[in-house]
Amino acid sequence: MEEMLGGARVTYLGHATFRLTTPGDEQIIIDPWIQENPAVPEDLKNIGELDTMLITHGHFDHFGDAVSLARDTGANAVANFEIYSYMAAQGVENGVPLQKGGSVRVGGIKVTAVNAFHSSSIAAEDGSIIYAGEPLGLIVEFESGFKLYHAGDTGLFGDMRLIGELYRPDLALLPIGDQVVMSPYEAAHATRLLGVNHVVPIHYGTFPFIPGTPKEFKEHLSDMPDVQVHVMQPGDNLAS
Repeated sequence: MEEMLGGARVTYLGHATFRLTTPGDEQIIIDPWIQENPAVPEDLKNIGELDTMLITHGHFDHFGDAVSLARDTGANAVANFEIYSYMAAQGVENGVPLQKGGSVRVGGIKVTAVNAFHSSSIAAEDGSIIYAGEPLGLIVEFESGFKLYHAGDTGLFGDMRLIGELYRPDLALLPIGDQVVMSPYEAAHATRLLGVNHVVPIHYGTFPFIPGTPKEFKEHLSDMPDVQVHVMQPGDNLAS
């Protein structure tokens, strides 16, 4: 594990939100839903310095603190073009647009946008729904060569095999909640398609309508003894 991470730290904040620390000590948040996220420990809600935010889609449980964090920290905000444009209209000056198939270097990381099958919208203060482009999965490559795949919110799709062939992620963060994302059964097959040996199950248990469990996920991977399922509790780290 230490060799794989290459000096990086992966901290699970809860639901689908992660804090990453690069070998060069850059601070990155994926899917910043923090202050109203019931899973995030109170002592981790003060984000402090932040270099980059990566946003998979516009739903509140992935985007809730994006605008305020970008304003407060000056962090780069990497998102699809529609979310980038929305944030710019809210006064965010350090937006970085990224679309599927494209890559961008931000500080010490390279971020590539890949497919995800879901929806994406932003709830305005007046209750109206704003179209927020297509959802993304993200490949994050660190300066050490360590590669992480955050699948965002997605169903299973066959081209996950292509993601594995092209980018060869070392670690996959896969939703298992069922009903609105992949179920544990489908996430297990996603693991096979990706060819990864390290997986963190995410996006489960926070709401009644995401009832999938890590136990079920592990059961569906019982035929793959080489795969390590890292069941992380909010506040846990994978670190080298």
